[in-house]
Amino acid sequence: MNTLNLSKKLFISLLVLTFLVGGAVSIAAVQWFGDDTTTQPVEENESENEEEDTTPDDQKEEEEKTSGDEEGSEEYDLSTVEETLQLIEKNYVKDVDKEELLEGAVEGMVNKLEDPYSEYMDPETTEQFNSQLESSFEGIGAEVTKREGYITIIAPLKDAPAEEVGLRPNDRVIEVDGESLEGYTVYEAVSLIRGEKGTDVTLTIDRPGDDEPFEVTITRDTIPLKTVYSEVEEQNGQNVGVLQIRSFGEGTAEEFKEKLTKLEEEENIEGLIIDVRGNPGGLFSAVEAILGNFMNDDEPYVQTAREGADPEGYYVNGSEKDYPISVLVNEGSASASEILAAALKEVGGYDIVGQTTFGKGTVQQTLPLGDGMLKVTVLNWLSPEGNQINEVGVEPTIEVEQPEFFYLSLIQAEEELALDSNGKEVEKLQVMLEGLGYEPGRTDGYFDEGTEQAVEEFQEANGLDTTGVLDEDTENKLEEMILEEVNDSSNDKQLQEAMQNLFE
Repeated sequence: MNTLNLSKKLFISLLVLTFLVGGAVSIAAVQWFGDDTTTQPVEENESENEEEDTTPDDQKEEEEKTSGDEEGSEEYDLSTVEETLQLIEKNYVKDVDKEELLEGAVEGMVNKLEDPYSEYMDPETTEQFNSQLESSFEGIGAEVTKREGYITIIAPLKDAPAEEVGLRPNDRVIEVDGESLEGYTVYEAVSLIRGEKGTDVTLTIDRPGDDEPFEVTITRDTIPLKTVYSEVEEQNGQNVGVLQIRSFGEGTAEEFKEKLTKLEEEENIEGLIIDVRGNPGGLFSAVEAILGNFMNDDEPYVQTAREGADPEGYYVNGSEKDYPISVLVNEGSASASEILAAALKEVGGYDIVGQTTFGKGTVQQTLPLGDGMLKVTVLNWLSPEGNQINEVGVEPTIEVEQPEFFYLSLIQAEEELALDSNGKEVEKLQVMLEGLGYEPGRTDGYFDEGTEQAVEEFQEANGLDTTGVLDEDTENKLEEMILEEVNDSSNDKQLQEAMQNLFE
C-alpha cells in the first residue's frame, strides 16, 4: 500500500480516537500525526504547539480513564471502517479506487464536525492555500472570483501582465487554453491560469458590452503579493499616516514595519490610521509582530480558550507610540484583523472606526495529510478583556457607514436602460447618479421621468449625446466617474471620521 493510503488510514484511526477520549488527546494526536509525515506544513503559530500541556491534571486523569473504558468501542469503530472498505472493494458493481474512498472518508469525518473553518484540502487546493500566504507567485496577476456562475476578474494587479494586456474588472474568463471553465471552482480555474514565469496562457474573455468573446495571450511572470499600502493625509495642518493592510501573509509584518518607519522618519507623522477593512485575516504570527510596534507585555493582546480549560493570555514584547492611533474596520474585517482591532481597542484604548467586524473567533491549524492538508479548528480566541468574538465581532467605538454608492458593483445590463425599464441595474444607475450629485428622485429600480432627466443632465455635463437613455458610452463614463469618487479619500466617510477624531 502506498504512503498516501497509510497516512489516511492512520488519520482515520487518530480521529476516531479523538472522538472517544476528548480534547487534550485530540490536539496531541493531530500534532503527533503531523510530525509523522514527510510533507512540511505551512507556517504555524508556535504558541499553538505550546498549548498541548495546559490541560489540568485531574482532567487528564479522567480522560485516561475514559480512554480505557472505551477501548472496545475504538476497536469496533476502526474495524468497521476497514470492513466497509473491504466489502465495497469485493462487492461493488464497478471497480473502485481505494485512495478515493479513503479521501472520501476523511472528507466525511471533517464535514461531520459541522465547523465551517475545518476542512480537508486535496493537493490542488493545498497548493492554492499555500500560495496565498507566500510573498509572490507566478501567473498573470489578477484577482478573480466567481460571480453569476462565471470566473470573473475583480481587478488586474498594478503593472502585472493582466493589466498590460488590457484585462478589466468584470471581464469573464470562459476558457483557458481552449478548456471551458463551466462548472469550475475558483481554485480549479486559478490552477489553470497560473504557471511558470515566461510561459504563455490564452484566455477567452467575455466582456460585458462586447458582441463576441475574444482571445488574449498573456506571458506569465513573477507577481509580488503586496499586502501593505501607505499614504499621508492632512488633518488641520497635521500629517496623518494611513497604513492599509490587505491581508496578513509571510512578508506583511516586515512590509508594515518598513512603511511605518518611513512615515515616522521621513513624513514626520503626528497620528496613524491602520486600515484593515475588507481584510480576511491570514497568519497569526504576522498580526502578532505588527502589534509589537504598538504594545508592550503589560497586558495580553489576545486570550485563547479550549473546552474545559481556563483562558490563557498571550503577550508581545514591544513598545508604545506617543502619537494617537485609530483603526478602520468593516464587516469584511475578519480573524487576524479582529485580533489587531480588539487589542488596540481594549489595551491601547484607541478608537475603532467603521462597522462591526465579521466575527471569526477561532484558530485553525494546518496539518499535512498525505499529499493534501487538513485545516482544523484547535481553539477559540477571546479579546484581551476576555470578550467573545466568534459570531459577535468587534464593535467600533465610532460607528460610521459609507455612502451607498461605495457598495455597488458595476452595471451589467444586457440592453440599454430607458424610460419604464425596471430592475436591479436601474437601481444601480439611480444610486450612481445620486452619488455624483444628480437627482433621479428615486432609487427603487424603476426608470421614470425623473431618472430620465437625471441621465440627460449627466450626458449634457459630460459631452455625451443627450438622449436620456443609458447607452454604452453613458454607462462607461458613469462608471469611470463613480470609481473616481470611490477612490477619492474625501468621500471616505469612515476615514474622514477617523482623522477628525484622531486629535480630539
